[in-house]
Amino acid sequence: MTEDLAGANPRGLHFIAELANTVQDDSEVSAAALQALLERHGGPPFVLTESDARRMCEAAVLLIDILAMSDEDRAAEAINTLLDEHPARPCLVRLPGRPWSLHNKAPHSADPTHWLLSTTALALGLWLSERGRCAWGQCAAPDCHHYFIDTGRRTPQRYCTPRCATRVRVASHRAQRGR
Repeated sequence: MTEDLAGANPRGLHFIAELANTVQDDSEVSAAALQALLERHGGPPFVLTESDARRMCEAAVLLIDILAMSDEDRAAEAINTLLDEHPARPCLVRLPGRPWSLHNKAPHSADPTHWLLSTTALALGLWLSERGRCAWGQCAAPDCHHYFIDTGRRTPQRYCTPRCATRVRVASHRAQRGR
């Protein structure tokens, strides 16, 4: 079985950001909510227990730590540590109508937490190597702490959504007009 979450593509990487934001917003997110998140992003058909959910939330904290890093050397070290502890089983996959891409093999009996950490470490490592920098981060809006994956090619992304960027820009504009 291969999963679309492992390749260094924005679709799989957005899973990582959504997982981080979900766990950050609710550290006791339910197994059903995590399973729905996996299904939305094309993850494996795990039947998660509440115990699995707790372990996955604990593992997500490691991913949040990486998403909070802006130093590529520190990020690479953290990703390599995850890959050492949770080795990925990469393979090339060609999905219908798409080019070949690197995915992580997940055996049917895989532990969900191992799968999560090996898959996301592989995806973040590929993204870091492709971009040459930590192409992710935490929203710069003062009232938002969500994480994002920077898929742009030009100026590094600072906000998780255009909505946050607009709110900051409008607030700045209003503050300047009030002077």
